[in-house]
Amino acid sequence: MSYPPSARDTPTRNRNRTSSMSTDQCAILFREANRSVDSPLPFSVESITNVNDAYRIFLKHHTSYDLIPLSAKLIVFDVSLNVKKGFFALVYNGVRVAILWDSECQEYVGLLTITDFIRILHKYYKSPEIPIVELEEHQIKTWREQMSDYAPSLIYITPERTLLDAVQMLLEHKVHRLPILDPLTGNPLHILTHKRLLKYLHFNMPKLPMPTFMMDQLQNLPIGTMQNVVCVGTDWPLHRVLTVFVENRVSALPVIDESGRLVDIYAKFDVINLAATRSYDNLEITVFDALQYRREKFSGVATCKPSHTLKEIIDIIVDAGVHRLVAVDETQRVLGIVSLSDILRFLIQEHPIP
Repeated sequence: MSYPPSARDTPTRNRNRTSSMSTDQCAILFREANRSVDSPLPFSVESITNVNDAYRIFLKHHTSYDLIPLSAKLIVFDVSLNVKKGFFALVYNGVRVAILWDSECQEYVGLLTITDFIRILHKYYKSPEIPIVELEEHQIKTWREQMSDYAPSLIYITPERTLLDAVQMLLEHKVHRLPILDPLTGNPLHILTHKRLLKYLHFNMPKLPMPTFMMDQLQNLPIGTMQNVVCVGTDWPLHRVLTVFVENRVSALPVIDESGRLVDIYAKFDVINLAATRSYDNLEITVFDALQYRREKFSGVATCKPSHTLKEIIDIIVDAGVHRLVAVDETQRVLGIVSLSDILRFLIQEHPIP
């Protein structure tokens, strides 16, 4: 099996975003994964007859291998590891996820993420006076057995599978991370995310014809959550916020002040600071106090307006390096949320010919 050369990320801020390939007689030249580079015809061509399918076709002809970086940190835990030590190790290594290995079964069985930390706190927290002994004593394996409904078997992809396959798997299984496993050894190579997939596509957009919908405004597109957006107040206690995370299956919550205006955002990633500061025994503290740790370096919530085009929204979300944008009006009142998964879901749809 021959893999195509890997394309590496380059800075996006200084690229000319207004340029794109002409739609006249446009086609994509790609190397077929099942052909050797020494083959007389290692390349194939697919014409783009519908400009609105350009991004989907691009993803269909690039593989997961293309997104494996030259160097990256990958953490693996045995399921016999103590749960608390596992989360402390995530903090120490500055990562959000670890792949889980079962030495008895001799296989990778799942992931340990910040969502697990949230579920543990939500399930076992009683009050500041009562320690969460389950966090202190349980092994990861014990936790997975107790929460079997939320701990599915490992969902993964192999390097030769296409990026379109990867996006579809992330969306279908409603997961945020997709490990790439070596098909021969079974070893993990990298973990794909919505963020990395969109960044790679964004980098290559100037080489592709621009779909007509890229210049449509958000208010005219079926993208994002624009109704019943769950927000939290600055005075909410953290245990209430964790309940909202668990019950609504959201990854971030806009924080609003007394007048209903956006002032901050509390994401699942912020919860790991409770492990970093070992303050998870007191979930009575408010959202305002919980966000104090990053207030000095906080540059504001990444937002968009209903009048922004999809192209502008993708530029903003990629440059900001965030997982979602909060849609606001002129007075900073929350209108909706546009996530990476919302954008990718729309981009890979089959769109009508303009």
